[in-house]
Amino acid sequence: MTRLLHHAFVILGALPASSLAQGGAPSGRCQLNFESDRVTSTQLPSGQRNAFLAGGVIARCPSQKIVLKSDSLEVYGDEARYYFVGHVDYREPRLNLKSDYLTYFQKEERMLASLNVDATMFPSGSKLKGPQLEFFRPIPKVRPKQHAVALGRPTISLIEKDAQGKAQPPVNVTGNTVWLEGDSTVAASGEVLVVRPELTATGDSIYLDGGKGLLRIMRKPKLTGTKGRRFTLVGETIDVLSRRRKLERVLALGGGEAVSEDLKIQADTIDLRISDDLLQRAIAWGKSRARATSPTQAIIGDSIDVLMPAQRVRLLHAVRAAVAEGAPDSTKFTTTEKDRLTGDTIVAHFDSIPASDTSKKPRIRQLVGMGKATSYQHLPPQDTASRLPAINYVTGQVITVTFDSAKVHDVQVVGKVSGITIEPKTDSTKKTAPPTSAPPGTSPPRPTPTKPPQPAPPTTPATAPKKP
Repeated sequence: MTRLLHHAFVILGALPASSLAQGGAPSGRCQLNFESDRVTSTQLPSGQRNAFLAGGVIARCPSQKIVLKSDSLEVYGDEARYYFVGHVDYREPRLNLKSDYLTYFQKEERMLASLNVDATMFPSGSKLKGPQLEFFRPIPKVRPKQHAVALGRPTISLIEKDAQGKAQPPVNVTGNTVWLEGDSTVAASGEVLVVRPELTATGDSIYLDGGKGLLRIMRKPKLTGTKGRRFTLVGETIDVLSRRRKLERVLALGGGEAVSEDLKIQADTIDLRISDDLLQRAIAWGKSRARATSPTQAIIGDSIDVLMPAQRVRLLHAVRAAVAEGAPDSTKFTTTEKDRLTGDTIVAHFDSIPASDTSKKPRIRQLVGMGKATSYQHLPPQDTASRLPAINYVTGQVITVTFDSAKVHDVQVVGKVSGITIEPKTDSTKKTAPPTSAPPGTSPPRPTPTKPPQPAPPTTPATAPKKP
């Protein structure tokens, strides 16, 4: 107690309390009192003083519950500026901060901490580390919320709590420049990196509102899911949406592309739905149409909806003017064309594989084209010496293509069926019987690669032939 009284006597005896404490400070500003072993001061023409304090300094602002410690202090009275030097320790109800240097601008209620800044913000407990932090304290009727700007590529660890009040793993944000409002709203620019427990995201700038559960990533954003089977998402803008501190939805706007181990989806807009930190569903749409590509099939539609529990593709719907293309089984012929199925809607079924089996990918099991469906299929020719395929073209209300080991097993057609099968032209020097479907002495022309032949009434029952 004697030592503290001696400190107070030295500072108050050497300098008038009004000159240092700024007793006339407006409401909301701090009125500082000091304690120190050694003081040197100079009176200014204005009546204020410049002072230099050393030997360990303690500054207090009782009205704001602020305690500030440092090795030494420089006071500039006319500017109401205080420069704390060495082992700075700042504590108040909203913020605990340590740094090598700190300048306090009393008139603005602004602090500039530099070198080895380590700050903890309350009530959340979020932390910031970096080379420089500029902190603006709230002022009634002037600045309702505290905010801060950090330079020099700081890292912020945002602490969020669940509905029971339990702290969750932090969300880490690193950027060249970071802005904070309160302790849960963050903006960052310049090679930003965001790390959550279930994902990692990069972009040129981000905006994060912890209260609303929104993370927006802008300018060349890229997001990578890190839980379970990895996936990536890119677009012009990516929104990450959470509810009750749990990730629920990721939305890519403009030039979206989502890539998982089983599927690649491309569209103007891609909407990923997430549960238990794993991707469960993907929805894609836009003016440029949506495209989904698996190892064996490419499917296009105005919109695509993929069910993929635990990030494994099970069911895919392509809606409006849908097209599915896949490579034919060309072990018995040569072609650069694709097998093609069209319809108002196409539904793709994939094999169900246990989630524990990570060595296999879901394979296509069945394609169903519905509504004005067509099937354009390449088959082995009857002339085994020919390397050109036969063409089977059918139309119907519903066409079902079944696969076996990713190869077409059979094609079934229902409702107002019509179609045609065309064999490739044979060598005229060989004496072979013409196809039974053509008049004697003639052979049907081979269709062009880009347009299937026009359907004609079938000469056989309304069912497409099975592939040999």
